Amino acid sequence: MTAALQLSVLDQSVARAGLPQDQSIRDTVALAEHCEALGYRRFWLSEHHSLPTIVGTAPEVLMAAIAARTRRIRIGSAGVMLPHYAPLKVAEQFRVLDALAPGRIDLGVGRAPGSDRRTAMLLNPDPRASDRFPQQVLELQAWLGGRPWPEGHPAHGIQALPLAATAPDVWMLGSSDYGAQLAAHLGLPYAFAHFITDGEGAEQALDLYRNTFKPGAIAQPHSALCVWALAADTEDEAWHLFASRERARLDRNLGRFGALLPPDEAVREYSEAELAYRAQLRRKAMVGTAEQVAAKLRALADELQVQELVVITWTWDAQAQRRSYELLAEAMGMPRS
Repeated sequence: MTAALQLSVLDQSVARAGLPQDQSIRDTVALAEHCEALGYRRFWLSEHHSLPTIVGTAPEVLMAAIAARTRRIRIGSAGVMLPHYAPLKVAEQFRVLDALAPGRIDLGVGRAPGSDRRTAMLLNPDPRASDRFPQQVLELQAWLGGRPWPEGHPAHGIQALPLAATAPDVWMLGSSDYGAQLAAHLGLPYAFAHFITDGEGAEQALDLYRNTFKPGAIAQPHSALCVWALAADTEDEAWHLFASRERARLDRNLGRFGALLPPDEAVREYSEAELAYRAQLRRKAMVGTAEQVAAKLRALADELQVQELVVITWTWDAQAQRRSYELLAEAMGMPRS
């Protein structure tokens, strides 16, 4: 691992069984303040729709709340699901965010719907909206860059306001080769969603990104890995807390989605196939004491040659989640703000 390895956070405002969903939103804001004090580089927020497990539906709104309560940490979307929206409107939203937190806004974009097909159709009735994704990214960059549109173009004379000395940084997000290729072609920083694929395809996508990168928004390739991790004061406690996430993953494979269960209520009877999957999940999981998890994270960063790790942690208890980030920051040697 190089000394330049950075540590950031991704939070999804996970629903917790027995607790009101709006509490998850407030917990996310509190977590952002906590992670800034711990020295994390960025705090990113995801976008999902009509998913009972995740109630973070509007990252741009949460970002505004976090911007008002923080001073240093970069705040970003991971990501805005661009096919649902007009690039002009997204650019306007993020220019307002940049006015609230100048020079510390990340605009991560993705092509996936962040929802089921029916919900995606309600957000944008065009069934082929994702086909325009590369063009949308180019339009978004143009709006954010404040470059004038040529005469004869429908956007001639139109601007995304407010204008300022700074602008949001655009990131490409993905969990396949598609996003890696597009990020490389446009010269954008790239974040691979390791936590979605359990690492499958990560090495191939990151190699493709680095090997085909062309200077654009940035001069050199910059890659981040979004990885699920959980640390606790003891290894036994960490695996106990992990039971909530484990149950959610096993239920998801059956098409069942619901609020995160407390660890004491999370274990159920598993089929032989589920037990095999559970064993595989545990072998790969970044779970344990802070020292154990930090060692696994460093080894993963070395293996995949990434400059940044973006850690996502689910726990039913918000305090346990905050404690995990605290322990990791200490074990990774991060200076507090």
